[in-house]
Amino acid sequence: MSAVKFIVIYLLIINIIGFFVMGSDKKRARRRAYRIPEFTIFSIALILGSAGTLLGMLFFKHKTKKPLFFFGLPVLLMLQLFTVFLLWQLPVRFIFI
Repeated sequence: MSAVKFIVIYLLIINIIGFFVMGSDKKRARRRAYRIPEFTIFSIALILGSAGTLLGMLFFKHKTKKPLFFFGLPVLLMLQLFTVFLLWQLPVRFIFI
């Protein structure tokens, strides 16, 4: 498997996980059950799951009043996209790509 294919599959999986974690936490909040810690949710976003987590936040209308999520997730997503853009522009090509 090529590195690019591996990266794309990883991004899809981690963003799907981020989306469903937000949905699961929203469902747990409604039932007043044990919640998923904010640290866990934000950690998923940090490991490149910010797009899915942000979509989950908006779709499920969950944690939209928390500044860390309302402002932090979009900023994190922009930083991650900018970093990927800069890495893509590097003239160095790695052997595994």
